[in-house]
Amino acid sequence: MRALGPGLKARCLFPPRYPPRPPGPRAPRLCSGLMAGAMDELLRRAVPPTPAYELREKTPAPAEGQCADFVSFYGGLAETAQRAELLGRLAQGFGVDHGQVAEQSAGVLQLRQQSREVAVLLQAEDRLRYALVPRYRGLFHHISKLDGGVRFLVQLRADLLEAQALKLVEGPHVREMNGVLKSMLSEWFSSGFLSLERVTWHSPCEVLQKISESEAVHPVKNWMDMKRRVGPYRRCYFFSHCSTPGEPLVVLHVALTSDISNNIQSIVKECPPSETEERNRISAAIFYSISLTQQGLQGVELGTFLIKRVVKELQKEFPHLEAFSSLSPIPGFTKWLLGLLNVQGKEHGRNEIFTDSECKEISEVTGDPVHESIKGFLSSGEWVKSEKLVQALQGPLMRLCAWYLYGEKHRGYALNPVANFHLQNGAVMWRINWMADSSLKGLTSSCGLMVNYRYYLEDTSLNSINYLGSKNIKASEQVLSLVAQFQKNSKL
Repeated sequence: MRALGPGLKARCLFPPRYPPRPPGPRAPRLCSGLMAGAMDELLRRAVPPTPAYELREKTPAPAEGQCADFVSFYGGLAETAQRAELLGRLAQGFGVDHGQVAEQSAGVLQLRQQSREVAVLLQAEDRLRYALVPRYRGLFHHISKLDGGVRFLVQLRADLLEAQALKLVEGPHVREMNGVLKSMLSEWFSSGFLSLERVTWHSPCEVLQKISESEAVHPVKNWMDMKRRVGPYRRCYFFSHCSTPGEPLVVLHVALTSDISNNIQSIVKECPPSETEERNRISAAIFYSISLTQQGLQGVELGTFLIKRVVKELQKEFPHLEAFSSLSPIPGFTKWLLGLLNVQGKEHGRNEIFTDSECKEISEVTGDPVHESIKGFLSSGEWVKSEKLVQALQGPLMRLCAWYLYGEKHRGYALNPVANFHLQNGAVMWRINWMADSSLKGLTSSCGLMVNYRYYLEDTSLNSINYLGSKNIKASEQVLSLVAQFQKNSKL
């Protein structure tokens, strides 16, 4: 199951539809100097000046054409680098007036020292808050009111994230603008504005096609495969937004099973036990894929909201249903493990991953030194062809995976983005499954391992608070036992 985090790659299901506008300036195909001048002139006209505090509620909104000019100009920029340059100029030149912030901050401090009336101090603080609002926020706010404006801003943020990833734009001003835009989108895409829709084989063909294209975790091979995923013992839901009705923003696939699944092929490849659902055969709901379709909504809590809504929906349909769990991939595990092997390979004679008996057993199977042979096998997934090698690697890879999920941290939270997503939601790191994904993607990205994050509904709130507040990971005895084995047998 893919987390809605940095590792998630979203597909754009629809091209950006820019709001209609009267004829106006479009981005010219000019040399860089003239292009820069055109950008600066556009921004001076399009970004509304910040009214004086006293006039903030009396200043008329900028003409619709000014915002539409920006949208049209931006839409005419065909190259990623050009869009990145425009966004960088917007972030750098139209942010917060630091002089005003300093002046208002000094005023607040002076009033606190003078012990003035509360009303006077509150107004001074309000002036400070007003000064802290960047100018480009006004542009975004007015664009959102245009027909198709919210859709445009989602795509604009996707472009900004791509430009940052490519290092076309960098620096604190750009990061600040990304945070402001993310905050605005989080408000516009809050749960109250989202519609939950279920997909069946009788859904419009266009919707089925988009669901198929958006599947980022376990790709859909053909229409029969898609039919299975929305048929008996399966559920598929998505969120749409009032600004883009019928367009999936985030998609969740669910398998209804008799127990908590430990193998993804049994879900995505095997046919259901019957064409008619027998309710007494269903005792668990397995969330096996969640995909964000719009990169511009990365970091907005759509996935969390969707899981909660789907749980309620399933409880209405199956009141007896109590077991809710994911069956999630472990992206990054193989890469992390290969990194350890590379480090140890440079330090001859050093072995802190495998025990002596494991090294001996693996070398007898491969006929080569452990570190070099393992690196080659793990990179290609060829190791699963040897039953003896699969058996020899099970113990060490299981405990290494447990440590990767439980012990490897980023700022105190789980390093793995999928783990971090489910733990934030209050799930328990419940079971690590050996040979759970035999696909090439599963073997090369996570050595075929998958993990169940189980949702005990009565405990999710407390687990979430403990994880987010104290960074405590709730894990099962199986996981903790594997972590203890790692700590005993490895010296990392």
